[in-house]
Amino acid sequence: MFFDVKDLELHPIDFAEKFEPGVIDFGAEYRQRTPINSSGRAELVEEHHGKHQIIKDIRVKGNLATSLEMSCARCLEPIVQNLSRDFDLLYRPLGADAGRDEMSVTDAEAEISYYEGEGIALEDVLREQVLLAVPVKVICREDCKGLCPHCGKNLNLEQCSCATEQEEARWAALKEIRGKLAH
Repeated sequence: MFFDVKDLELHPIDFAEKFEPGVIDFGAEYRQRTPINSSGRAELVEEHHGKHQIIKDIRVKGNLATSLEMSCARCLEPIVQNLSRDFDLLYRPLGADAGRDEMSVTDAEAEISYYEGEGIALEDVLREQVLLAVPVKVICREDCKGLCPHCGKNLNLEQCSCATEQEEARWAALKEIRGKLAH
């Protein structure tokens, strides 16, 4: 679905769209498990810059819900993360702020994104919002033991036979100094 500025000049556009897995690319790290259900409204917001310049911003307000499969940050086993997010976004034409004198940015202005051309695609908005909803680090369970750093076995499934305490050569000089200071 595309929100065209010309259409938005006539009236706001309400949307209730469903995107099946595979329609929106989230990269190799994530696999969409359920459809993205989204609904909301897009409207044109005219903003006055100076006496004679009117900028046509697009405001997209709505929500989404889906689930993604990703790897546990510790053991790399696949886990499913349910995501839901409300959003209220403002998109300004690319270059609309160019040439303005350098000034401090308000909190409201920090939330502005930019669009190029005649409008924005809902798919692009949803891709960005889904990726922002994903936690930075996802683990399969709180007591996940992860992978053995030496042999790579999943320590949740089996114990490896690697030595538990392997000393790094980089720390040998410091250990020697600590031994001299202790005597």
